[in-house]
Amino acid sequence: MYAIVEMAGQQFKVAKDQKVFVHRLAGKEGDKVTFDKVLLLDDGKVTIGAPAIAGAAVTAKILSHLKGDKVIVFKKKRRKGYRVKNGHRQAFTEIQIESITATGHKPAKKEAKKETTKKSAPKAKAEPKVAPNKETTKKTTKPAAKKTAPKKAAKADDLKKVEGIGPKIASIFTEAGIDTFAKLAKTDVAKLKEVLAAAGPRYASKNPNSWPKQAKMAAEGKWDELKEWQDNVKGGIE
Repeated sequence: MYAIVEMAGQQFKVAKDQKVFVHRLAGKEGDKVTFDKVLLLDDGKVTIGAPAIAGAAVTAKILSHLKGDKVIVFKKKRRKGYRVKNGHRQAFTEIQIESITATGHKPAKKEAKKETTKKSAPKAKAEPKVAPNKETTKKTTKPAAKKTAPKKAAKADDLKKVEGIGPKIASIFTEAGIDTFAKLAKTDVAKLKEVLAAAGPRYASKNPNSWPKQAKMAAEGKWDELKEWQDNVKGGIE
């Protein structure tokens, strides 16, 4: 007798006394867990659920909690100087199948949420309205000042589209006030080197000679010309 059952978001083919590793379950070692999403059951006669079989259930016992082997996740962006390396170990729970029930299982009823009613605060008594004096209102009332709409801040450009500029260098230029292609195009190469040197020796070795030229093409919307230039010039260095 075997069954195909959904456990922790995955489907398994299980039989009695079989040990299975599933995604981490809530519970302590020795606790019993029941899975009622049985999709298929074979006890001499195959029964297929739609999608689950009513009354069928699989009962298991938690043996231990553990972690799987480490998986290395490496990300890289070409020509951007972006490299990130992370490790991941998936949390698992080892369970042992104790019984497979074909009928008679009743799913646990979910407790209905009790609606809480808030008591409304008593309304304050309205004070009697007094008619305003025409003479006093003329003297005291002043025309309301016109509200001026706040000026919208200029949207920063994505400086990483310039060959040789990565996320960190883009943030360094933004902090220095160079946050658009137009500003980068007008900035002297010596000034760019000064900003990079102030950020540390790691960035002082960068060569920004072509960055104003690329930024000018980007500011003028000449994206095809910029792409052709970047493809022909290796590393953004003329």
